[in-house]
Amino acid sequence: MIALGMFLLALLFLLLGVPVAFVFGGVALFFALLVPELGMQVFSLLPFRIFGIMGNTTLMAVPLFIAMGLVLEKSNMAEKLLETMSALFGSVRGGLAISVVLVGAILAASTGIVSASVVMMSIIALPLMLNAGYDKGLASGTVAASGTLGQIIPPSIILIILGDVMNVSVGELFMGAVLPGLALVGLYIVYILIYAWRRPEAAPSAVRQGDIGFLGAAAAIAPPLLLMVAVLGSIFTGIASPTESAAFGVVGALLLAAMNRTLSFGMVNYALTETVKLSGMIFMILIGATAFSLVFNELGGSDIVLDFFSHDIGNVWVFIGVAMLAIFILGFFIDFIEISFIVVPILVPVMNAFGIDPIWFAVLIALNLQASFLTPPFGLALFFLKGAAGSSVTTIQIYKGIIPFILLQLLSIGIVILFPDLVFAFI
Repeated sequence: MIALGMFLLALLFLLLGVPVAFVFGGVALFFALLVPELGMQVFSLLPFRIFGIMGNTTLMAVPLFIAMGLVLEKSNMAEKLLETMSALFGSVRGGLAISVVLVGAILAASTGIVSASVVMMSIIALPLMLNAGYDKGLASGTVAASGTLGQIIPPSIILIILGDVMNVSVGELFMGAVLPGLALVGLYIVYILIYAWRRPEAAPSAVRQGDIGFLGAAAAIAPPLLLMVAVLGSIFTGIASPTESAAFGVVGALLLAAMNRTLSFGMVNYALTETVKLSGMIFMILIGATAFSLVFNELGGSDIVLDFFSHDIGNVWVFIGVAMLAIFILGFFIDFIEISFIVVPILVPVMNAFGIDPIWFAVLIALNLQASFLTPPFGLALFFLKGAAGSSVTTIQIYKGIIPFILLQLLSIGIVILFPDLVFAFI
């Protein structure tokens, strides 16, 4: 009961908006002092764990991929991609929305940073769709859903963190997420085509069409695709580790920025400064979560969860259902980083006890977290979209537009559960 109270108190402080790292560390310190059997000696192993975190070569890929994404964010690549795609699909009803989905997928495979992708797509794509006469709900839903594809399409930051927390190969996790991510993109496109067929006035064909040739399209699409193939291909073929590929990706992003004539000292300074801020936040949360897990495990919290699912319930599908539901609900309120560092480690022993494949389970968690990122009223992607869009769309219009995409997201989770071979196709 003390362990349960510890978890609930941490959740309460998170909902109140207290900084995450201080919540985990503060709650751990409070309960260590509260329980006489623990005391401060429970933290005797904490310095060694922190040293292990700082020397973790897998986690070194996180700041590198963040830097790569931030450089690409400022390289004007998204604008060129969207212009090219909208011209290629100009004669198709809903073609501009399909272009937004495809550009979102390419950006996801190039950057892996959800917040940057959503804001970038909101600023660039949303005005284009509204000016073309698109329904505001469809436009905002398409932009938000496309911007969050970075949660599941490699190189996703969440997949790197899950790989470390669940002690599985990040390279294999990237390979496992490819087909589910592409299937989700396919579901989005099919929905847009059906929507445009049933309501042609809400998803018109673009005015501009046929004004770009093959060479023009190739010039815009080839550079980010080559970078994506080089980064992910080197991981999939075993030529380089995720960390080495991330370093190569940073160099490639700088070269793309130079090609687009957007490389400058100011842009590099912005990318490096934001990388330090985001990486510092992630690692501070990880250190706080490590202190939290030390005390939580000493109080028997993980044993309680393991006994409850493996003995009291004893059904693997009930565990999967409860785990997915809990992550989905928690995703309304707290960020994927906190869920990865606090909730997932509690589930890992139960997962191992039931013999569930960790790569398949990690892909399910990533898809689930993406759905919670979109779900009203607390979906973070919706806040990013509304903040960037201003008064051009209302909150209600955003909520109405995103619901079909959430249902498609849940359908994709069901598809991965029913057809697990999708995850293992490339492994």
